[in-house]
Amino acid sequence: MTSIQSPQQLGAALRAARKQLGLTQPQLALAAGVGVRFIVDLEAGKPTLRLENVMRVIDALGGEIQLSGLPSVAADDEREGDDHGA
Repeated sequence: MTSIQSPQQLGAALRAARKQLGLTQPQLALAAGVGVRFIVDLEAGKPTLRLENVMRVIDALGGEIQLSGLPSVAADDEREGDDHGA
């Protein structure tokens, strides 16, 4: 597992994964349903990208996001707390 603590570290990890899989940026963009510019920005560590699209890229690379050091959340709690900060 890779520990990520900044957008730059995330970008570097995803770039390494893409290259390990032998994918070009356009190929990954197509597989994830995002634009090539998004992949370029993500790999550069741009901090203001849409989380939904970041997750699509991670999924296209065969990865998943795991959080450590936080309390566990049950599926029911997630639905109940879906008030978007209101």
